[in-house]
Amino acid sequence: MADANFEGDYLVRAVANGGQILALVARSTELVREARRLHGTSPTATAALGRVLTAAALMGATLKDGQTLTLRVVGDGPAGWIVATVRDMRIKGYIREPHIYLPLNAAGKLDVAQAIGKGMLYVTKDLGLREPYNGCVPLVSGEIGKDLAYYFTVSEQTPAAVGLGVLLDPDGEVRAAGGYILQLLPGASEEVVAQLEANVEATGPVSHLFAEGCTPEGVLALLLRGFTPTILARQTFAFVCDCSRERLTKVLLALGREELEALLTEQGEVEAKCGFCNRVYRFSREELQELIELAEPKEKN
Repeated sequence: MADANFEGDYLVRAVANGGQILALVARSTELVREARRLHGTSPTATAALGRVLTAAALMGATLKDGQTLTLRVVGDGPAGWIVATVRDMRIKGYIREPHIYLPLNAAGKLDVAQAIGKGMLYVTKDLGLREPYNGCVPLVSGEIGKDLAYYFTVSEQTPAAVGLGVLLDPDGEVRAAGGYILQLLPGASEEVVAQLEANVEATGPVSHLFAEGCTPEGVLALLLRGFTPTILARQTFAFVCDCSRERLTKVLLALGREELEALLTEQGEVEAKCGFCNRVYRFSREELQELIELAEPKEKN
C-alpha cells in the first residue's frame, strides 16, 4: 500500500553508512486502535497485540508484492498466543485471550512479559517458493522487541536493535504506537555498533515520541544521529482482514458431505466467527442443505 498522504500510519525504510545499516521506523497508532476496537482487548492485551502487529508491519516492508509473513508468539502465560500476518502491507492479527488483567510490573508499566510468559517466537515467510521459510527462537524476554532482535541475530544472522511500543491513556484508549528495526549488515565496525547502541539508548521509548508528535522521519533521525540516512521508501499500512463468506464456504465444502450432514442434524445451522476480525458468518438450514448437495463425499480408507 503506497500513498502520497503520510499523516496517519506509515513507515520509512532507509539505509545508512554505505548500506551497512538498514533502518525501518513505523507509526502504527491507527493499526493498534483498530485491533483494540475489533477484539475489545484489555490494556495489557492491547499492548502485547499492538507490539506484534507493529513488528509485522515493519517486517512486511521487506517483502515483495504477493509475499506473506506471519509472526506467532506462543507462550505459557495468560495471553496464550498472538498471531499477526502481513501481505502487501495489509495486516491482521489476534490474541488468544484478549481480556487479561495483570498488575503493573516493577517499572510501573503494563506487564507484557508476564502476560506472554515463556515460549517461542515463530516466523513464517511465504515467498512464492516451493516451501515457505520457517524460523523460530525461544522467547528471551516476552517483551517482543528483544525477542525479535534475538530472532534476527540467531535465525537471519543479522544483529538488530528492535523497539516496539504502545502507549495507552488511563481509560485504555491507544494514544500512540510504533516501532523500529535497525539491522547491521556485514562489515559494520565496532564504532558503528557503539554509535547505534548509544543512539538507541538516548532515543527512549518510541511510543512516547509519537505521542509527542514526532514523525517516523523524526524518529529515524534520532536513531541515526551521526550518520546520513537515505530514505528508500515510505509505505502506508492498515489492519485489513481478507475473510469472506466465499472463503468460509470453501472451508465448509472441504469438510465433506458426511460432516455437513452431521452439522445439519446436530445444529440445524452454522455460525462461524473469523479469529482475525471477529466477523460472524451464519449459514441457515437451507444454505447447509445446498452445500451438502455440492459437497463431495469423503473417501473411506
